[in-house]
Amino acid sequence: MSITSISSFSSIKGGYRANCRDVYFIRCIGCGANYLTEIQEMDRLWKEKQECGQGHYLRLRELPKLQTPEQAGKYISLFEEWRKEQENGVPLEGAKAGSVFRAVLSKGLSEACELFRTFTPAASETMERNFLTKMLFWTENLMGSFLHGWDEKTNRKFVYSGTAKLQEYLFCYFLTLLGVDVMMLLPARDIVLAEELKGLSAAVTLGETKDLEIPPYTHEWAEVRERPQAASCGTTKAVSIERTDRKTRRSEADVERPAASSQENTGRVPERRELEFEELARLASSVVMIAVHDPEGEVVCTGSGIMIGKGGYILTNHHVAGKGVSYSVRIEDDETIYESDELIKYNHFQDLAILRIDKMLNPIPLYKGDKPLVRGQKVVAIGSPLGLFNSVSDGIISGFRTIGDVDMIQFTAPISSGSSGGAVLNMQGEIIGISTAGFDSGQNINLAVDYRTVAAFVRGFV
Repeated sequence: MSITSISSFSSIKGGYRANCRDVYFIRCIGCGANYLTEIQEMDRLWKEKQECGQGHYLRLRELPKLQTPEQAGKYISLFEEWRKEQENGVPLEGAKAGSVFRAVLSKGLSEACELFRTFTPAASETMERNFLTKMLFWTENLMGSFLHGWDEKTNRKFVYSGTAKLQEYLFCYFLTLLGVDVMMLLPARDIVLAEELKGLSAAVTLGETKDLEIPPYTHEWAEVRERPQAASCGTTKAVSIERTDRKTRRSEADVERPAASSQENTGRVPERRELEFEELARLASSVVMIAVHDPEGEVVCTGSGIMIGKGGYILTNHHVAGKGVSYSVRIEDDETIYESDELIKYNHFQDLAILRIDKMLNPIPLYKGDKPLVRGQKVVAIGSPLGLFNSVSDGIISGFRTIGDVDMIQFTAPISSGSSGGAVLNMQGEIIGISTAGFDSGQNINLAVDYRTVAAFVRGFV
């Protein structure tokens, strides 16, 4: 049976044979005419099934977040135990599943970890640990009802309509390895991931894409808010819990690319020539403003960032990103505020960090060092000083410094608090540095980490 609607996902039950359960992992893109009605009917049907002991159902609009350092420490400890005891299963506190489930769980975590390594360029051990810590936390939070009493024959449905980035997607895939049918509701747009990753699930087009708030899983639904968007398309596919070992590779062809557009929209120049200041100012569309949030969601500071990779990668300073646990990113001429907790990479000593948001970007090219930079060379700085979104200023390179073994460019283009993480460009519209510091006691004495340090740090992301 092929899945073409929410109702068909709700009613389908995969076969079970030879200790193997067929499962379904689908992405429902866009909204059909009876979209919310079908979701509500699915909620009602599965509430009845659960009450009759015919399966388990869970629909979430977001996955839980680790709230305190103590809570994070608990799951880091579980991760360390799992890493040491993979052959013996995963010790999830409070879990009452048998040895078969623990073996399936451990194998699923290993496969999710392998995919994370493959599709996260230059992933460090810390990034891998943080990912698996989240996986363990999310899994144990589902143990109380949804996964408790697990056996391979029970029909389980998980429906997710929240943030759909790499980690959330891999968690949904991980649940299929536990024998759970998973449906991702994507009314506004499809996920932005490599095609090989998207191939783990099946795309089902339900209708027009639009921004729509899906009410929580309750009997009383809130008012629905919609905004029209562009349409998407897809196909249907079923997957099985029984999978062979495999190696995955990411090629250049696997990465989604935005459609070709005008020079003004892409922020790129067709040839290396000296640009007018008006042309350089247009590159502000590829410089973002970042609000940094603490664990309670309060804004603790703001800064700037530079689009450096099409797949949502944004370069900023570590002294900006390191002050919080989540981020809100604003892009010029885009009403959407992009929320993220993905700190992909950082280096405290170089004061560099990379964030990722769920959007295809138009990065500014990085200077390749064709000629040495010189004192007196004209530069343009773009950032958000004092929260003034994407201010543009000009100046010259006034010197070169080495601070703590990091090469810095001293420049005169005015910057202020909030400019940190912004772009310093040459007159060809290329990044020669990232604004890092200014001296309040001096006039227009500002520093940027130079392009050579930046190039080494962002290798694999551009």
